[in-house]
Amino acid sequence: MSTLRAPCDLLEDVKEAEAVPALYFTLSVGDSEKGLGDSSEKEVKSADFFIVLKHEGECTVTPIEEQPSETTTEKGADDASEKSFDFIMFEKSKITEKSLCSQNEEEEALESPEEASQTENVKWTDNGKTSLESNQRESPKISTEIFQDTIGKEESSKLEEENESTDKLDKPMKTLRVQSNENISKSNNANVAQMSLKPSPSVGSSLENLELDSLLPAVRSVDSPLGSTENGAMLEEAWEGLQKSYVYYKGKPVGTLAAMDPIAEALNYNQVFIRDFVPSGLACLMRPANAGGEPEIVKNFLLKTLHLQGWEKRIDNFTLGEGVMPASFKVLYDSHRQKETLVADFGGSAIGRVAPVDSGFWWIILLRSYIKCTHDYTLSELPEVQRGMKLILNLCLSDGFDTFPTLLCADGCSMIDRRMGIYGYPIEIQALFYFALRSSRQMLKPERDGKELIERIDKRIRALSFHIQKYYWLDFTQLNNIYRYKTEEYSHTAVNKFNVIPESIPDWVFDFMPLRGGYLIGNVSPARMDFRWFLVGNCIAILSSLATPAQATAIMDLIEERWEDLIGEMPLKIVYPALEGHEWRTVTGFDPKNTRWSYHNGGSWPVLIWLLTAACIKTGRPQIAKRAIELIEQRLSKDGWPEYYDGKTGRYVGKQARKYQTWSISGYLVAKMLIENPANLPIISLEEDKKIAKPKLTRSISF
Repeated sequence: MSTLRAPCDLLEDVKEAEAVPALYFTLSVGDSEKGLGDSSEKEVKSADFFIVLKHEGECTVTPIEEQPSETTTEKGADDASEKSFDFIMFEKSKITEKSLCSQNEEEEALESPEEASQTENVKWTDNGKTSLESNQRESPKISTEIFQDTIGKEESSKLEEENESTDKLDKPMKTLRVQSNENISKSNNANVAQMSLKPSPSVGSSLENLELDSLLPAVRSVDSPLGSTENGAMLEEAWEGLQKSYVYYKGKPVGTLAAMDPIAEALNYNQVFIRDFVPSGLACLMRPANAGGEPEIVKNFLLKTLHLQGWEKRIDNFTLGEGVMPASFKVLYDSHRQKETLVADFGGSAIGRVAPVDSGFWWIILLRSYIKCTHDYTLSELPEVQRGMKLILNLCLSDGFDTFPTLLCADGCSMIDRRMGIYGYPIEIQALFYFALRSSRQMLKPERDGKELIERIDKRIRALSFHIQKYYWLDFTQLNNIYRYKTEEYSHTAVNKFNVIPESIPDWVFDFMPLRGGYLIGNVSPARMDFRWFLVGNCIAILSSLATPAQATAIMDLIEERWEDLIGEMPLKIVYPALEGHEWRTVTGFDPKNTRWSYHNGGSWPVLIWLLTAACIKTGRPQIAKRAIELIEQRLSKDGWPEYYDGKTGRYVGKQARKYQTWSISGYLVAKMLIENPANLPIISLEEDKKIAKPKLTRSISF
């Protein structure tokens, strides 16, 4: 038996929280992995440890050779109930995994309803993979099970002495059992920051470098279930606002309005936008059915927008590609025909008359989320759904003159739907493209032309992964390399492959780049590197596993190091830094809405909190998301749920921001449900695919 000294501040926290003589934890190490596409069920072999934290400041770790049976556990609980001391125990649970593409497993699940009704868990394996166990999303359960027979004789004698003194207090017994559903990685080299939840194994951790004083906040957090915290009124207001935004077509909900500001002109904010509905749909999926979850609205939305995709898309006598998804649609009542009709916008009514490249990608991603959550595999297998995915992918994978695997795009084709200098190969579109490719790879059926399309997807995924990880990555070491680039290099041996002139590096990036951290830059094309930080692209790269685990860790490091710049007083900066002066005039075309530190030009968008929260949980850094959520909760509801905030730190409500913006509401709800129940993460996150070739990268010094 080895003895460790527990931190003093942990003991103080225990005393202040009226904790009891001992805390018991059972931690597990998983050693197996399997992809989403594998239909076999697996058990996670675990090696458990028993940790006892005492008031005297000692921590003992004892291996548990055998897991006690249910009978033994219940017997231990009955014996211990006579004693009046409190403790907390973490237990590892058994995990199963199901493929999106497996029909056999779907039939097995129908034959065994007892297994289908089990609590949904997140499985953390050594390579960072996650999986869902069922379609129920619940917070950690509370029970009264005790592994009393695993306590050593030496510790038992000490506990009896403490119990005698505790009995005098006549205190009621309180027992918590938290199903952590996480394996601890075997890596002993990665640093683990202070946090309230255990880190994702994708960044590496071990029992030895897991800091014990970081566990108490996690225990306390489970005592406050969703909706019963101090911000319960704000959550209730948010759910009410989301439900009021529902749009109905023929009596069925098919989406949510962009905004419901009663004092502002509606313009196109009275429509249902595909990208805007994504956080709304996720909120409806993640909310438990017994609490008002409505996955049906997501299914209706997916089918209705799929129907709109089949329309002829003509703008000024020019017909758009068959696979283009609409940017938005609205429901109108035709008084002559006395029926409801749909009116879709494919970019012909947009500010810059640009088709939304990201709409199709978001549609595929949300389709996967719906199936992952509900296990309604029949939806993705519908012929019209299969055809819709193929049309989107064929549009993106068509042969052309490109020498890069990235997707060429115009300004205004994504969330930044105005001229902001993102033409070329913006990181947001590339990350969404990668996410959509991998999602569709799980759902496409190989029948007919599906097999050939899957082969094309596999080739593009490998090429795109290499290209982004190698040429878009920037940290202190890489910045110094670019600073020393030689130009006019020719042949395959060239280092400066895009002929980037070192003098084109903006001055701000030298001060912005910390020694610890890195990020994926905004754009890479011939003689041009856009060094700006774009949050959506970096977070989507983490969630889709486009960024390597080491890169994902460095992105989180950068956010912590540059908190005031990227988070400020109201999360989150959509892009950093803002364009000013001559650069603003030439790049935006004197855009009065995109003035410096406003709207898309360095404005702060509360909706992005759900992306940051998901990325933080996946990288094992939930404390970053919790801190950002606390900032949002201080003002967002009081300010009327605005669309965006202005100012270098996001202090002021946006000058043209709509109030009661639906995705500001739903983004907050998704973030809260993710942080309260990380088991929701696999709904919007992909596991790392070991089959994708990883390029050899120069490691950041932060690694």
